[in-house]
Amino acid sequence: MKKIMLLLANGFEAVEASVFTDVLGWNKWEGDGSTEVVTVGLHTQLQCTWNFKVAPEKLLHEIDLAEFDALAIPGGFEEAGFYEDAFSEEFQTVVRHFHEQQKPIATICVASLILGHSGILYNRQATTYNHPTSKRLAQLESYGATIVNERIVQTDHIITSSNPGTAFDVAFRLLETLTSTTNTARVKDLMGFH
Repeated sequence: MKKIMLLLANGFEAVEASVFTDVLGWNKWEGDGSTEVVTVGLHTQLQCTWNFKVAPEKLLHEIDLAEFDALAIPGGFEEAGFYEDAFSEEFQTVVRHFHEQQKPIATICVASLILGHSGILYNRQATTYNHPTSKRLAQLESYGATIVNERIVQTDHIITSSNPGTAFDVAFRLLETLTSTTNTARVKDLMGFH
């Protein structure tokens, strides 16, 4: 069984989290059965970007990082306080641990800024929210990342993406990394992605 930590910062974007629970959940029941997602946060209750609250299954201090095989992180909004948790030392420690172990790290949209902040994207190709009106690419570049203006950029074990519209693709890319191309194609087909 592959255990995936879905790391949720306060102010995260719900749709970007749900693709991981859905794709990896479909795999658990309808694919090869090898994936289990555990939602983790710093608080007993987390506020999503818009209106509703969720309770993570585990608090960060309760878990053993060594038990996990991959890390998935959704993005969020500064206006919703996303970067307070995202840039915390606790989150940075998690990111560095997965990086040191060379375990898959999948981020959507601005979640790649968490990786940039931790230092693991220095001299590494990556992307983040890339709308022309946004300052986020420049912010990622300030951490020493080499910006690649693609929808999804994968460098070794690290996946970054450019906007919420990439969310399902990132989740499927993580599934493929953890299982196989054949298994991922089956799950995609069952979910209606052709």
